[in-house]
Amino acid sequence: MGADDELTWAERQRRAARVHAEADARRRAAEHAEAAEIVAWFVAEAKRRGLRPTRLAARSYDGRGPYRTGLTGWYVDRARSRAVDVDGRWHLLTVPGGLRARLLGAEPEPSPPPLIVGEGGRDGESIPLRVLLTRRLDAGNDEPGSATGATASRR
Repeated sequence: MGADDELTWAERQRRAARVHAEADARRRAAEHAEAAEIVAWFVAEAKRRGLRPTRLAARSYDGRGPYRTGLTGWYVDRARSRAVDVDGRWHLLTVPGGLRARLLGAEPEPSPPPLIVGEGGRDGESIPLRVLLTRRLDAGNDEPGSATGATASRR
């Protein structure tokens, strides 16, 4: 095996890695687009059903808080760590925290919504985004996961 063969092999490896990375990026973009459509459906349906949006608060990474935000929307989980704002953006409501955030409020950035919420988490609990948001819609104006109202009537 000569130097030319090794360069050819190395170039083939680089190309294969690049093709794989490009395919993965296309797959992720398609998943994010599908999830964004689900979130848009949720916002339209929440408004149609008369779900009242609420001021959203964030927590610091260490669990302390809450910190005010300028966001209005709907919490979608019991922990109040995930929400959809009235503009249809997905938010993870965890922030660095600190004195500045305590005084001026926190500004959690929107992130691309996942098709499977909690996938890859340490607790092993995951749920399809559409199922999570449908449950939130079914709860009506009750908090997510509460045992009152629409949730209790199904028990």
